[in-house]
Amino acid sequence: MPCIPLLRGAFLAIGLAASGAGAQDAISAAEKLLFLTDHLKNVVPPARLSYAFSKTGSAEAGFDDTVELRVRALDGAKQASVTFLSAERKTSCPEVTRAEGNPVLLCFLERDIREMERLTGGKSGYFRRAIRLALARSAKVARTRVSFGGRELAADEITVIPYADDPLKDRIGKYASKTYVFALGADVPGGVHSVRTFVPSPEGSPNGAPLLEERLTLVGRRAPRDEKAR
Repeated sequence: MPCIPLLRGAFLAIGLAASGAGAQDAISAAEKLLFLTDHLKNVVPPARLSYAFSKTGSAEAGFDDTVELRVRALDGAKQASVTFLSAERKTSCPEVTRAEGNPVLLCFLERDIREMERLTGGKSGYFRRAIRLALARSAKVARTRVSFGGRELAADEITVIPYADDPLKDRIGKYASKTYVFALGADVPGGVHSVRTFVPSPEGSPNGAPLLEERLTLVGRRAPRDEKAR
């Protein structure tokens, strides 16, 4: 997997080049929240954030796994590393120096793109471009509240359906309705509360369950003193 800062730049550059825009005000609210926010502002290193990951749906076998973000101080900045899933499912996520954005987001998206390649036979560039353009043009942002550590926290919920209006959507068939939902909050440790993707059940399905659903949810935080003791 390419390094995270380059991935973030790639997601932003795709949409700006397509629209002919280059100014900061051309970037949408969804893009700013996802790619241009200091999610780690409230994380004091050394620290460790834990996320639960689950895959369900009728398309293929599901599983439960874990994701871990570790943040440490390095030369006056924050260095972040991610362990994304385990064993044969483990996704390579390189360390990020001078981290601000939460690299868990881009690790999730890059894994998602590879999964879409596997499921549909499409190319990564197509999926990356479709996601980025949809975030720029059609993403919905709404205020919501999320739960963590026994508290209710304010958050922004970003919803986007990248392939809904894409002229090539018929090539990916039943996956063209795939929906992405991100929940981000300034008071959420690491800025990212959850990411959910789902492909709705096909019409006529007897139980109405999603064809495919994946969830990443923040479940734990170790305080700096706990990390120092390890």
